[in-house]
Amino acid sequence: MDPGMNQLLKWGIENSDATRNDPTASTDPKAERPSGQGLNAEAIKALMGGPSDAELMKQSMAAIESPDVSLDQKLVAFDNLEQLIETVDNANNMQPLGLWTPLKERLTSDEADMRRMAAWCMGTAVQNNQQSQERLLAVGAIPILVKLALQDSDSQVRRKAVYAISSEVRNYSPALNVLAQELPEDLRPSRSLDAGDMEEVDTLIDVIKEASSKNMS
Repeated sequence: MDPGMNQLLKWGIENSDATRNDPTASTDPKAERPSGQGLNAEAIKALMGGPSDAELMKQSMAAIESPDVSLDQKLVAFDNLEQLIETVDNANNMQPLGLWTPLKERLTSDEADMRRMAAWCMGTAVQNNQQSQERLLAVGAIPILVKLALQDSDSQVRRKAVYAISSEVRNYSPALNVLAQELPEDLRPSRSLDAGDMEEVDTLIDVIKEASSKNMS
């Protein structure tokens, strides 16, 4: 059963008149079950008949991938996806929904806006979220993001690529180590950096930003 529907069923039982009026329904005489408490957004959507966040995420990616959808519509779908994955649970749901690989593929799109939005979504998904950081690393997106940050012809793509890189490497040493290997020799740190030291990470990101800015001019 869908987790949202399961919680909805449980909530309905616990908040039914029969349960509230049954003195044997709880072994705790102080237990209270105020109506609506503990019902999450997914369960509410199930109750109202609307699509779940997971369904909306899949629909967004389907639109992004479809050859029959216009660029403007794809960008709207990307914007919707980016907002959805601002929550940690939705970001972590990208892997079971199979969204990481198609998202990575958009990084090499011929359309600058598609590359920009793909990098933006990645940066949002991995921010303060090690599970998603692991996925970005696993799909091999870091080399592509480095190339975008330093070589893309569009300034907004570069900025979002730097944002994604910055979010990916903070407090996650495996990604920081890969980043150091992928950078041009003149940008590589002279020693191993501590991913948990924000000052060290900021210094490296500033180096990348400066190189990106110079390449734009």
